[in-house]
Amino acid sequence: MNAGESGQVAGARRYGLTAGMLTGALAAAGLLTYGFFALASHSLPAEEYGVIVVLWSVVFILVSTLFRPVEQLLSRTIAELDAHDQGIGRAVRVAGSIQFALAVVLVVLAFAFRGQITDKLLDERDFLFGVMVTAVVAFAFEFFLRGFLAGSRRFNVFAALLLIDGCGRLAFSLAVAIGIAEGVNVVALGIVAGPTLSLLVVPWAIRGRIAASQQQHAAPGVAPAAAGDVPQFTLARGGGFAAAVLVMMLSEQVFLNGGPLFVRAEAGAAGAGFIFNVLMVARAPVVLFQAVAASLLPHLTRLRSTGDETSDQTFRLSIRLTISVVTAVAALVVIVILIGGPKLMQIAFGEEFFYDRAGLVIVAVGMGFYLSAGTLNQAALAQGQARRAAACWATCAVGFIVWNLAQPLDVYRTVEVGFLGIAVTLCALLYIVYRSPRPRAGDELEPGSARELEAQLAAADEAGAG
Repeated sequence: MNAGESGQVAGARRYGLTAGMLTGALAAAGLLTYGFFALASHSLPAEEYGVIVVLWSVVFILVSTLFRPVEQLLSRTIAELDAHDQGIGRAVRVAGSIQFALAVVLVVLAFAFRGQITDKLLDERDFLFGVMVTAVVAFAFEFFLRGFLAGSRRFNVFAALLLIDGCGRLAFSLAVAIGIAEGVNVVALGIVAGPTLSLLVVPWAIRGRIAASQQQHAAPGVAPAAAGDVPQFTLARGGGFAAAVLVMMLSEQVFLNGGPLFVRAEAGAAGAGFIFNVLMVARAPVVLFQAVAASLLPHLTRLRSTGDETSDQTFRLSIRLTISVVTAVAALVVIVILIGGPKLMQIAFGEEFFYDRAGLVIVAVGMGFYLSAGTLNQAALAQGQARRAAACWATCAVGFIVWNLAQPLDVYRTVEVGFLGIAVTLCALLYIVYRSPRPRAGDELEPGSARELEAQLAAADEAGAG
């Protein structure tokens, strides 16, 4: 093996190690988020806990809508610029300007509608309005940093960011739980503290980037790309694939964070807190699954790119095995719920609410279908089916909204049955896409490409921020 091949093998091993570290950090971030809500539910009265849930849901729907597109596009642009041996300064400046402008617009709109937001969503709590605005701005910086780190392949620092975010948030609900502090305002501060403290990784991010740049420019025999080949950072660039990924992420926010907002409108903040806890039966496994999804996509992409019969068989076997594990986990959760679900929920989230066993089972079954849909979605992305898959997500998201607006059942059962319904429908639609692929130009993923990175980052987003 010559020196060049040896360097490639070493680079591949380093990449695998840091990617594995990110996968572990994603799982840990999900558990930390679960802990934040479990402690808050134990420590706060039902009405105040419900306000925290509503605040959380509003913040993450806003930041997902506004800031994730820039995060995704920045990560892809930096990866492509590195591949062309070009500087990233202009891309970083443009992305930063866009993110800053979006944050300013959102703050202005928030203050313009301050009365309606505070009265109808936050139970007339001005302090929580301040938390909401500050958290949105903090997440603007965090999402920018996430895009920078992912594009630079700084997964070790990315993992540290996720853990600092989760630990910083958890510390505030823990302080209330053990009596160091008290009140809903302290717990709410955790939503701001997470993204703010995560910015502590900035010095390591910059230091690592400078070192990588020096190493890159010192490498002999690397010819810079022609000016016309250099990717530029524009919101219109790569629109089809980027838009498809964004639709998937926004749809997931509708499924996981929309329910509490629908219930809030009908049953108040306490009702929103109750349904959020019920959906945790699905949300906790979904967040943990993001770690699997983030590592599953590169595996499937590499198998797909090989193109031989053995790789195709391994591709399909990987999907079947993952869905089998998901089915087994869902079945186990259902059995546990049937035995002692309501009591276990009260142990986890406190005795403020009485949990209906049937509702918990409905959500648990929905979780199994939803995770299976997530597996099929990764397969569809690896097959170059991004836009067809996005159409499936968008259809189900619209259906979920319409179902909840119609409210054919009581407000809680409507959300529970709606979640099961969209999970089954999404799973069926994505199975059709998976079994009958029709690749479209511009959607294909190559191993290690910027597009694959963008899709991986999307899979990681739910665990890392919402």
